[in-house]
Amino acid sequence: MAGAFDGIRVIDLTHAMAGPMATMILADQGADVIKIEPPGTGDMGRRMGNGPGGIPPMFATSNRNKRSMVVNLRDPRGVELARRLASGADVFVHNFRPGTAERMGLGEAVLRAVRPDLIYVSISGFGESGPYSHKRAYDPIVQALSGLADIQADRDTGRPRMVRLIVVDKLTGLTGAQAIAAALFARERTGVGQHVRLSMLDAMIAFLWPEGMVEYTYPDHPAFGIRPPGAPDLVFETADGYVTVAANTDAEWRGLASALEHPEWIDDPRFRTPQLRFHNNKVRLEMTGAVLRTKNSAHWLERLEANDVPSAPVLRREAMMRDPQVVANEIIVEAVRPDGVRIRQTRPPARFDRTPAAIRRQAPRMGEHTEEVLREAGLSPAEIAELRAAGVVA
Repeated sequence: MAGAFDGIRVIDLTHAMAGPMATMILADQGADVIKIEPPGTGDMGRRMGNGPGGIPPMFATSNRNKRSMVVNLRDPRGVELARRLASGADVFVHNFRPGTAERMGLGEAVLRAVRPDLIYVSISGFGESGPYSHKRAYDPIVQALSGLADIQADRDTGRPRMVRLIVVDKLTGLTGAQAIAAALFARERTGVGQHVRLSMLDAMIAFLWPEGMVEYTYPDHPAFGIRPPGAPDLVFETADGYVTVAANTDAEWRGLASALEHPEWIDDPRFRTPQLRFHNNKVRLEMTGAVLRTKNSAHWLERLEANDVPSAPVLRREAMMRDPQVVANEIIVEAVRPDGVRIRQTRPPARFDRTPAAIRRQAPRMGEHTEEVLREAGLSPAEIAELRAAGVVA
């Protein structure tokens, strides 16, 4: 069965992670994504790490299901090729800094002239106006500006800390894929294309707001959320490892007190309601941690499960891949690339019973599909050979 976006063609001029992840999601769901890369260097993601066949792991898992062609967009003939491809596409995506696409001759107005119902998507670091709009943006820059590093601050020293993932890029990719899907749906109903603008800063602040900015949500009314600023995390040491435990409701709190063999906590005046437990969060977690340290993880997890308390072992990454629930969900899949290299990655997470998402092809070699795409666009072998000789394509 075909994916949900079967028949949708995407011209992808993005690089690094945010844009490629957005288009990868569309490709997983059936879209024909044509990745246009510059000659010589290709997508900068190809240089972020190392891997067999010159394809680093991060590039491999964020560019699967795509076709790659190399086009020199510094050459007017290359720009004209990109316009020609856009004329037969449904979506055109780039993550150049504001103004760059227009200077290249690939701005929205130019492409809409050749494809009136095009979904034109521009992803930027900070937006298209404002004092930072011209700046380069990488994940840690936005983590710092958005307040995320402050939320992650060390609870003892107050020193801000970064999340050890390129969380901003990936979140922007997820947001971008959803926005493109919404724009395609709107076009299906109205027949009209539109320009979708998305900045990494916008996506990150919107993401962290619900619980990260609770004290700022009602300016005239004090408020608190599920976890106070600087609260200890929910990783507890046991006699032989680490577990996490979350007891939010009254029933879960009673279960925790019973599991840890401290029934007196149930009627402790500091912990009688969720609000009191929140305000006495530090001492509550310290008491919980002191008990959990006395016995091994298996003992406590069995008791917590018996008392219906949400809990789990804190797994190392290698152990995660062997966890029985991960195995049951078939989250991690393995394949063999055409060059014989085994590759392990996650399947598309959403399961569609009628239009399944799938990994149909692995990440492409640079320029692997240049000739194939040009033939589909109607260029003759002689025209393709001429463009190759001139360095316009590769």
